[in-house]
Amino acid sequence: MITLKEVTTKKDLKAFVKFPFKLYKDSPYWVPPIISQEIKTFNKDENPVFDDAEATLFLAYKNDEIVGRIAAIINWLEVKTQNQKKMRFGWFDFIDDLEVSQALLNQVESIGKSHKLEYTEGPVGFSNLDKVGVMTEGFDSIAPMVTWYNHPYYIKHYQAAQYKVEKAYSESKFPFKNVKPEFFAKAQEIIKKRYQLKALQLKTTKEVMPYVDKMFDLFNESYASLSSFVAINDVQKAYFKKKFISFVNPEYIKFVVDKNDNMVGFAIVMPAFSRALQKIKGKLFPFGFRHIMHDKKHSKDVIFYLIGIHPDYQNKGVHAVIFNEYYNTFTEKGIKNCFRTPELEDNHAIHQIWKHFDPVVYKRRKTFRKNNE
Repeated sequence: MITLKEVTTKKDLKAFVKFPFKLYKDSPYWVPPIISQEIKTFNKDENPVFDDAEATLFLAYKNDEIVGRIAAIINWLEVKTQNQKKMRFGWFDFIDDLEVSQALLNQVESIGKSHKLEYTEGPVGFSNLDKVGVMTEGFDSIAPMVTWYNHPYYIKHYQAAQYKVEKAYSESKFPFKNVKPEFFAKAQEIIKKRYQLKALQLKTTKEVMPYVDKMFDLFNESYASLSSFVAINDVQKAYFKKKFISFVNPEYIKFVVDKNDNMVGFAIVMPAFSRALQKIKGKLFPFGFRHIMHDKKHSKDVIFYLIGIHPDYQNKGVHAVIFNEYYNTFTEKGIKNCFRTPELEDNHAIHQIWKHFDPVVYKRRKTFRKNNE
């Protein structure tokens, strides 16, 4: 018999966060989160997403042992402003027992119906800056820190619960040696002159910070046309500035501005922290932070986390300016491999940007949907 328990205490929350550590303890490809950071994600006093969203967490028990977990999420901006009557779920992990996964999904669907939401979709987070999708291919390669990993058996559980594919994502990689400057070096000079643009040369986090709000505004503009996009507000901007930007290598943040200092393009790249996170097993102290800082300075693999171009400048080659900046930085640092985070397979514009680098798709993932009837 499966028993579901709502997470209401700090002890329960810690058990919720730590369940995957047991589920994937023998996997060489799963990358553990930092436990303290994951707990803060669900702290309503710390994460401003809860100003416009709510989440109810559940643990599944069988014979007094935790065998599954799920987060039932409603983003009220999405529901009320965009009229997307969607029930979200994420952080969905379970043993290979259909009774367990079905009980957890039934609970989420029940919440959705109680709020008159039309359908349920997952796995997704609160917003577009969260992890997304269940892996359907690529189980034999290490997961980037910004994605979820899952066992291959997960797919049959969605199918058994009568969920249908909603969105498809791909993750690709390419060796830095594939990047040939002749594809963009001369073009970026012409583009800068034609549109009176410049790439900012920022070397410290202090220099980066004054431009971050503009970057998030541009993020909202450049991604607005994608399905299920939920804009981030001013409070969330401040939160992400504190949580992420101050930790990213400043030389890995690139901004392109026009003659009036208006931002027309940006990109954020992060060192690949997956190996360090596997070593520290979810704990920053006493020695975990040292591994993270080592990889921040010395990792030869990087992840393209975000890239955005203003709608007025899309298809005008602004990405060539950004790539030229990264080419110089990566050459100096001896970068070996470049990875991309999940991108919608129907986002043809973003795929065109990378075509000259001969990227190889090495992972695929999907979200699944079921109507609330």
